[in-house]
Amino acid sequence: MVAAVGVPARKRWIVGITGASGSIYGTRLIHVLLGMDIDVHLIITEAGWRVLKEELGWTASRRQDALEAEFRDALTSGRLVFHPNADIGASIASGSFRVEGMIIMPCSMGTLASVSRGISDDLMTRAADVMLKEGRKLVLVPRETPLHAIHLENMLTLARLGVKLVPAMPAFYYGPQSLDDIVNFLVGKVLDQLPLDHDLYRRWGDEQDGATPPDHHRTN
Repeated sequence: MVAAVGVPARKRWIVGITGASGSIYGTRLIHVLLGMDIDVHLIITEAGWRVLKEELGWTASRRQDALEAEFRDALTSGRLVFHPNADIGASIASGSFRVEGMIIMPCSMGTLASVSRGISDDLMTRAADVMLKEGRKLVLVPRETPLHAIHLENMLTLARLGVKLVPAMPAFYYGPQSLDDIVNFLVGKVLDQLPLDHDLYRRWGDEQDGATPPDHHRTN
């Protein structure tokens, strides 16, 4: 007789942050997922750490200190688990470790190229490769402009494999009033792909249908 195997009480998602501009997207996504009672496994590339410092001021001499300053409660409770990118033997490198899927936000063109060609020489690309082989959700948020033919070919390859590509392209139909509104819009578009309910932005048609637009959502 086979014993029943327990299923995690909360959902798990992997979040990757690479060296593309837009690190605020990744950190906001983590805050929102944690607020939904979802566990997060985090990977940051070397270039990702540099961009976090340049764009968000993560200047702590020790990376663990910088993480704790942003996510102290979640790290202490174990709801946020950080994996060094060099740890190719981490739990999330195996398909037997249960997760719902992975979001790389923002995703550099270098990481996107590696994933599209099945190159998995670090934890970020290995975890993405596991999502593909296990048929799990993989969402990439590329942030580059302009795009050349190789970028486009790599994205087409991934799209044909079922990867969801959500370029960092803000919309303006909902009347954003601040940088927070623009960031929340893109995070909301990613959550739509998972799919997870949210009220991060006003959807087209809400006012026309008589619905009251939600208050602007803020996440510190």
